[in-house]
Amino acid sequence: MRNAWVIRVGMVTLVGVMVLSDGHLSTAAPNGIEPSATEAVESAVIDLKRVLNDDALKQPGRAKERRYEIEEIIKHRVDYEEMARRALGAPWPTLSNRDQHAFVDLFVQLLRDTFAGRVIEHSDARMVFLGELRKDAFAEVKTEVKGHKIDTSIDFRLIHRAHEWWVYDVVIDGASILSNYRSQFTSIIRDVSYVGLVEKMEQKAVTAKLFEQSPLP
Repeated sequence: MRNAWVIRVGMVTLVGVMVLSDGHLSTAAPNGIEPSATEAVESAVIDLKRVLNDDALKQPGRAKERRYEIEEIIKHRVDYEEMARRALGAPWPTLSNRDQHAFVDLFVQLLRDTFAGRVIEHSDARMVFLGELRKDAFAEVKTEVKGHKIDTSIDFRLIHRAHEWWVYDVVIDGASILSNYRSQFTSIIRDVSYVGLVEKMEQKAVTAKLFEQSPLP
């Protein structure tokens, strides 16, 4: 029998909106009930906002600690290994275990900067949870961010593993972050090489660290 998408409208949808700057909304499931995909997304957004809005962590001297906090959120909320594998594509199975782990470590840093940047862009906006689509072990949480001048559609794609929901892609106004990474990686590998891709990723990571550690104007 053909599997059908099941639409789930979470409690937050009934409430209407979540203000992204509000870090007091609890998404813990009551009585030990396994949280939904929507609740997993809520929790991740709130955790990111908590770190990004921490004035103490914005100081250059605590840049390393801030990076660590963001990366820990990603590692506990995002299936970064799955994203890295899908983003790299065909070269992935040709890599040794050591090279795969090294690539994943670099990819986590890219995700940190991408996710942090997206949340900062919408820091003063409201996020409306529109519903949750389910099919087997996959889900898509559909949201809309209400900005001052423009609204943005942000959909989170998740996979269910080990009794938890893990984000493996984010689609912003129809553009998939995962597909965007894969397109860039494929282009660089074709024009240079896999080694050239890794060098570019390492250079970007170093540049980001130096920028974060520079004194504030």
